[in-house]
Parts: sequence; structure tokens; C-alpha cells
Amino acid sequence: MPLPRIQSTIIGQLRLMGRLSEAQTDALLRSPNELSGEAVDELLAREYKISSFSLLIAKARAFQMTPFNAAHFVVGDRAFEKLDKEFCQKNLVLPIGEVAGNYVVALGNPFNLTLVSKIQERLRLKVTVLLASSALIELVLKDKKEVDSVNFKDVVANFAPELEGDESISEDDLQEESAPIVVLANRIIEDAYYSGASDIHIEPGEKEVRVRVRIDGVCHEKLRLPHKAAGALLARLKIMSNLDIAEKRLPQDGRIVFKQYNKKGIDVDLRVATAPLNHGEGAVMRILDKQKSTLPLTSLGFSDENLGKYRDLIRRPYGMILHCGPTGSGKSMTLYSALNEINTPDVVIRTAEDPIEYTLPGINQMQTQKKIGLTFANALRAFLRQDPDIILVGEIRDLETAQIAVEAALTGHLLFSTLHTNDAPGTIARLTDMGIEPFMISASLVCVCAQRLMRRLCKSCRVQKNPSEAEIALLKHNLGWSGPIYYESPGGCPTCGGSGYKGRIGIHELMPVSEELIRAINRKAETNELKHIAMKEGMKTLHQDSLLKVKEGLTSLQEALVTVAP
Repeated sequence: MPLPRIQSTIIGQLRLMGRLSEAQTDALLRSPNELSGEAVDELLAREYKISSFSLLIAKARAFQMTPFNAAHFVVGDRAFEKLDKEFCQKNLVLPIGEVAGNYVVALGNPFNLTLVSKIQERLRLKVTVLLASSALIELVLKDKKEVDSVNFKDVVANFAPELEGDESISEDDLQEESAPIVVLANRIIEDAYYSGASDIHIEPGEKEVRVRVRIDGVCHEKLRLPHKAAGALLARLKIMSNLDIAEKRLPQDGRIVFKQYNKKGIDVDLRVATAPLNHGEGAVMRILDKQKSTLPLTSLGFSDENLGKYRDLIRRPYGMILHCGPTGSGKSMTLYSALNEINTPDVVIRTAEDPIEYTLPGINQMQTQKKIGLTFANALRAFLRQDPDIILVGEIRDLETAQIAVEAALTGHLLFSTLHTNDAPGTIARLTDMGIEPFMISASLVCVCAQRLMRRLCKSCRVQKNPSEAEIALLKHNLGWSGPIYYESPGGCPTCGGSGYKGRIGIHELMPVSEELIRAINRKAETNELKHIAMKEGMKTLHQDSLLKVKEGLTSLQEALVTVAP
């Protein structure tokens, strides 16, 4: 005899989800009806490798019930005010709380009508039941934590069998909010956001996929996934970024507006860059927190001397101000802060960026699009016809952009931009190598600011000690000072997560252009000579500025030496 209708409907849903073949479905539907619901569940898991999550979704669809999604519901301590924890642990009940006059609970077996009646008697409220996996209910109740606080590694552990056993994941799976891969992608981003990370790295290996996040400039491994999950995870991230999921041979760039994909109020954007690697496609996501406003210049780590000079320089009527350093050295934030300080109703500011990282009120910003020919050079040309006072170009990458930038600086515009060089004097050689004439550089340049970001010592656990003899020699040689300095605490504290460091601070090498520097640039002087002249006129090198931060107790000597070479 065939199975009862209740089991047949669930099996039918598994067939529609693609988890069972037609032959498997027919065989199951001909099973003896003596099999209980639990026996059928065990059979599906043992013989047909159906994961508990797939079965949960099938049951929810069969009975038109809502599956419990940890991304949408929060279980706090107040949820146990009406249903005590002992009762919940004994009966595997996950209380969500009262919503619109109904009390919402999640059950592993929502067909246990006796249990539902008991809950209604205790609460004297109408009960709405959600489907949840028993494993997840046990996990939350055991840890006595909010669902939001449960480590996403534990949630992934529930999904791992499905991810590992599923060779092909359909488009529907990538769009369905409750699908494992969708929850996993959201959890990775949410965990990185709550950890204070700046970047997320998805790195496929031969056997596993490694997920790492960069916190205060240092990468930390968060998760390892089965290699078979890589394709589905990348496909989901591409869908969120509006990228071509079929293109796996070429790098792609996109942007995720994460507010669309979560209901927790996390308002961040992610700059996504995918690339084909030797073991599959990888991705790096830069987290752009839209809730963070532009920092004032005083919060960026400028020394008092450099801050005074920089504020005067950015108020020049025309010329070119360049910031240089590697990716992630804080150049964009410094430029945004500078623009924010000089942004007044009587000036017109235009920016060309790739991408627009933060939206600034009162400033007209343009997103460049290389695919349609909207390059930095073309954006600059357009701006020069729009009567701007101040222009920001995201990056000078080629000769054409450099030439137009120099011409704009020479014709009455104040131009800000960035360049990838190691130090401030090296910027002159970089522009010369691009093909810009030295006399054009010296006539247009106002200043160059090289910068880096160093980890800041945790104020809660830093320790002050006398430096060693070698450290004293180093401090005396560069600063003429050798007092007690601060070190990171071994083992750290809860505030800094055990690292001894919390947050980052900028170090700067500010080189204003002087008469002597102009003469040296015009005669094509070597970089070392330019550096010597700038230092004679008061420029502090990155190394010297980093040691000043050590003297002020903001960072450790070890961090200063690791960040920049002497």
C-alpha cells in the first residue's frame, strides 16, 4: 500500500526541489504504509542522503509553514519569560516571542499537537509554529545564547552535509532566502561586520575553501568549507553583486548593497572583486560601512606639526595634492576628510571615483565605468567644462590621466588624487616615468603625503616598560629621546580580543613643495636628493612619524618597525 498522504506530499516536495530523482520518488511512494514519519525521515537520510535542512524545507513547503530562519528571528533572554528554559530544553521548543497577538515558537516536530496544546495552555495565547531543525534548537538552548550570537561555524556545520553532497545548485537555491548557501553567504558577511573587519577573502584550495577576514590590517582565518561549496558560494555572491555567474575565466568587479539581503539593519556596501585562481574562483570583498561618517582630520593620526601644514595646503586656490601608499593605507579616508573640511557652500567640488566608497553631502560624485569608456581621464575632461573649484580623481593610473590632472592644476583648479608609491619623494620619479615633464610637475604640485596605517595599542591592557638597549639606541638616534614606552599585553584582554591591539592610526610623510625642491625637480634630481632636501626643510619620514606614535604611547615599537622600514 502507498504511504499516507502526509509523507507522500513531503516526498513530492523533495522531488520538486531536485533532491530526489523520479525513480527514487516512485520507489519511496511504494514503501509500506507501516513506516512511521520518523522511519521515513531516517530512510531518506540513510539511503537517499537527504540532509535535515532539505527535509525541513520540504516539510515547510508541504504544509505551507514558515521555516525558522536564524537571519530573521532573534531569541533573547526575554523570550523565556513566558516559557521557562527547562520546559523548552525538555521539549525542544525555541520561543521567538509575541508577534501581532500570536506567540511564535519553533519546533522540530510541529505535528506534535499535544505539545502545541500544552504551550497554548501555558501562554493562553494563539500559537504560531515555525519549522526548525532539532539540531539548531538544541544548539541555541544548550548555549543559552541569542541566535544572532551563535557562531556561524556551528550553523554551517548543520548545512555542511548538503553543501558537500550537492554537485549542482540551481538558480532557485541561490535566490531562496532559506537556502543553505544564501544563509551561509549572509552569515559570513554579518560575522565579518560584527568583528570589525575591513575585508573578507574567499580563497579556494585543493580540498577546502578558506574564509579569512582582515581586522586592523591582519588576516584571521574564520572558516573552512568543503571545496564543493566554492562554486555555489561564489555564484551567490555574484548574484548579490549583479555580476555574470556564467563568467568564471575573467576577473569581475561589483558591489553588494547588503541592506537588501538582511533584516538586521546592517547598512553596509561591499566592493567585490572576483578572480580565477589555480583551484577555482576566489573573491575579496571590501566592507564599506555607510553608517560611519567621515572622520575629522584631527582623528587620522596627523602630528600637530603636519596637521597645521596640511590644513594650510588644502586651502590653496589651485595646484595638485597627491596621497601615496599601498592599497588599504587610508588614502581615501584622508581625502574624504580633507574635502569635508573645505566643503563650503561657495565652492563647487567634483569627484571621479572607482568605486564611490562613501557618499559625501554637498559634493557631486561620479562613478567611473571603464566598460563604457567613462575613465578617469574622460571624467576629468567633463569636469573641466563644469566650472569646478576642487576636483578629486580617485587614482592617477596612466599618462593621459596624469597629463589632464596636471593641466587642471595649472589652470586654476585644486586637484586631489592618489598614486601608488612607497614614499613622498618617490612620487616625483613615478610621474616622470609616466612621461610628465619635470617642469610641469614642479609648477603644479602643492604637496605629496605618503601614509600607512598602524595598529593602535589597546588602551585597556597596554603595559609600560623601559625599552631594551637596542630600542633605546633606535629611539635616541631618531627622536633624541629614550623614556619608558608602551608594549602590547601578552594575551591581551576581552576588549581587544586577545591581540593587544584595538583599531588603527595613520602615520604620514608630508612633503610640501618649496623653492629648493622646485629647482631640484627641474634639474631631474634623484629621489634620495629630494628626500634629503625635504628632510632638511622639516619633513618627518614615515619611520620617524611612526616612532613619534611610539613615544606618545599610541602603538608599540615592534608594530612601528613592522609597518615601515627605517
